[in-house]
Amino acid sequence: MSSPTGPASGLPVRMPRPRQPGRHRRPEPLAAPEGAPALVLAVPGTPSAATRGLAEEVVSIARSELPGLDARIGYVDGDDVEFPTIQSVLVHAAEERAARYEQAIAAGVEAKEPEGPVAVVVPLLAGPDSALLRVIRQAVMDSRVAADLTDVLGPHPLLAEALHVRLSEAGLARADRARLFTVATAADGIILASVGGEEAVQAAGITGMLLAARLAVPVMAAALDQDGAISAVAEQLRSSGSQQLALAPYLIGPEIDPSVVAEAAHEAGCSAAEALGPYPAIGKLALSKYTSALGIAPQAAQGTPVR
Repeated sequence: MSSPTGPASGLPVRMPRPRQPGRHRRPEPLAAPEGAPALVLAVPGTPSAATRGLAEEVVSIARSELPGLDARIGYVDGDDVEFPTIQSVLVHAAEERAARYEQAIAAGVEAKEPEGPVAVVVPLLAGPDSALLRVIRQAVMDSRVAADLTDVLGPHPLLAEALHVRLSEAGLARADRARLFTVATAADGIILASVGGEEAVQAAGITGMLLAARLAVPVMAAALDQDGAISAVAEQLRSSGSQQLALAPYLIGPEIDPSVVAEAAHEAGCSAAEALGPYPAIGKLALSKYTSALGIAPQAAQGTPVR
């Protein structure tokens, strides 16, 4: 039987863990500041149930990393019925913020008039795609809502990790170089396939160098949206000694029809891994872009936010 001072004798007592003093103390968990702007994930490509599921998983990861985060999804090619456009999501967020302020004033609560951006728009893109980014930037401008637009998610070491995982899941790479085993189908050359032209290829090449260091095999980037680029890089890898190639899409998923990846792999005569999809690093990088834009956490991804 318990007493007013604690449980009865003989029962274990759970005591709070003392906080570790000094610079090695664990940091307090970060939470979204009250009234912080919304994170609007800008999703490219043709909207579909699969695309929505992927985007929802990404924002779910971001919310789990930052409790209290207001995360929303806007589609570059939305229809404002089933798939809201970026413009409509931004307008709705602005209306909600204004309504909260007016309700507080009407209730006699002392409240500060909202200022600063209503939202931070984060493109769901692994690498730069100038055409898509122009469309997203125009959507933000057309909304007439104060919003910041961040850079894309890569290049970043976490994306190299995600590519490694996708290749290993397809049996095209060892899951861990430290383990002394071989994979019969492991590739000895990787084609890193991007979209967005030459700029995207160069950015993918940076992540490709990180991936090459992880796998200890040559990695070369090529553009899916340039005719013959994948086949040309495949020939270059083979001429340098690689015999068993693999194609790793440097894509989240919605940017391009999956059939394009399959066709490119067929032309190059190699197998392909899955796109990055809702790998946990994607949600973390999206959140990093958001927090870096607001200055509420150390920047974990390369690139700077642009307005």
